[in-house]
Amino acid sequence: MSKFDTLQNKIGYKFKNIDVLEQALTHRSYLNENPGFTLGHNERLEFYGDAILEDIVTSYLFHHYTDKNEGELTNLRAALVRGAHLAEIAERLELDRYLNISNGERNDPGAKSYINANAIEALIAALRLDGGYEIAQNFIDNFIIPDIEKIIEEKSFIDAKSVFQEKIQEQKGITPRYIVITEQGPDHNKIFEVAVYVDTIEYGKGKGSSKQKAEQDAAKNALNNI
Repeated sequence: MSKFDTLQNKIGYKFKNIDVLEQALTHRSYLNENPGFTLGHNERLEFYGDAILEDIVTSYLFHHYTDKNEGELTNLRAALVRGAHLAEIAERLELDRYLNISNGERNDPGAKSYINANAIEALIAALRLDGGYEIAQNFIDNFIIPDIEKIIEEKSFIDAKSVFQEKIQEQKGITPRYIVITEQGPDHNKIFEVAVYVDTIEYGKGKGSSKQKAEQDAAKNALNNI
């Protein structure tokens, strides 16, 4: 019996090589506290899974949303594959129960979302390597793509920075400024906090695993505030 049995039941696939799954769920920080661990961390798998996810989502959107133009398709894809959405998927699967991660990172709420999102990408790669392309596609079809209708209904695919800038320029003739307030975490796992200002007034703050993502989050919150 494997500690991953419940997770495998949830995703509907039993790994032939359980080490592939465990490596996908191993964060770099775990190796620092467990130097005898032999499988390595999940960053290469994350890289591969990211490409697989983009490919499958792109193909799905191209074939199912023939009324959307290139810009709309790009925004829909970004909404499906962004870290915040993947972190939601990880939460539904209770993925953090299975992660190999250092105590420090596990207790850092700012890093949790980012690490969980990366683990979903690594999991996709593990499914591809262990079971083939169709198995990885089944996971994406069952757990990631179904949220597309909610994303469209809530208009959460819209580029918040562009919309906020357009509104502010119409109202005030000023371009918003984004300022990094804090950077937390090691270089490979930073969390940025950004504030957006119109003239000297702060309109919103946001966080993300990159400055661009934090700026989008800040713009989204700023739109909510106005």
